[in-house]
Amino acid sequence: MGQTIVLTGMVLSAVPVGEYDKRITLLTRERGKISAFARGARRPNSQMMAASNPFSFGQFEAYEGRSSYTVLKADISNYFRELTVDLDSAYYGFYFMEIADYYGRENADEIHMLKLLYQSLRALENAHLNNRLVRRIFELKAMVINGEYPNVFSCLKCGKNENLTHFHVKSGGTLCSSCAKGVPSFYIDESTLYTMQYIITSSIEKLYTFAVSEEVLEKLEKIMNEYMKNYIDRKFHSLQVLEENEGFAAGILTEKDGR
Repeated sequence: MGQTIVLTGMVLSAVPVGEYDKRITLLTRERGKISAFARGARRPNSQMMAASNPFSFGQFEAYEGRSSYTVLKADISNYFRELTVDLDSAYYGFYFMEIADYYGRENADEIHMLKLLYQSLRALENAHLNNRLVRRIFELKAMVINGEYPNVFSCLKCGKNENLTHFHVKSGGTLCSSCAKGVPSFYIDESTLYTMQYIITSSIEKLYTFAVSEEVLEKLEKIMNEYMKNYIDRKFHSLQVLEENEGFAAGILTEKDGR
């Protein structure tokens, strides 16, 4: 026998179904990641039209059937509308939601991932924050939440927590200067190491409260690119679009600088 429940969550994605309906994916506090039908969501003047769009965060009243959910109504507290008018930030936002979808599981505890997603989208709306840094913070913290983060607090070989100068991707962490000899690895400076340690250990509320130099950001980007490539077995469509867009923008800047 089905029942009506109230779920707090965010719409990760939505696809049309039939002539007027949508099938949405929700990341919720109470039931983890679920799929649900939003009946009549594509009808003009439907209350569910805006509420069933990606980025919509709030409370969703849903009927829980034997094999599916149906959203009956929604009370949205944040649509993140600023992301929809900033194409660059929107690309990042869709990428974050793809990662949340990748890790999300039904009936699993997704409270921390939901909180991270919400705070990260808010960070994208902050013009004073670098979206490239927001992305790397989100990626690393998402892996922390799901238990796949690297050990950057001690040497993987000898266990010492001093002179951690290299990062070994396949082993998943740092090596001290002695153990790194002859081992193919990335050099990691003290500032980049501290940045990763801070992201891993800080609460979600304190994540987006710092800035780093361009040099540190580039090193962090290099490490995270290789680490995620090794530990995540999915290609994210939004990431491909994002990187193509960043490459296009970089090309324009290069042309301007050359004039």
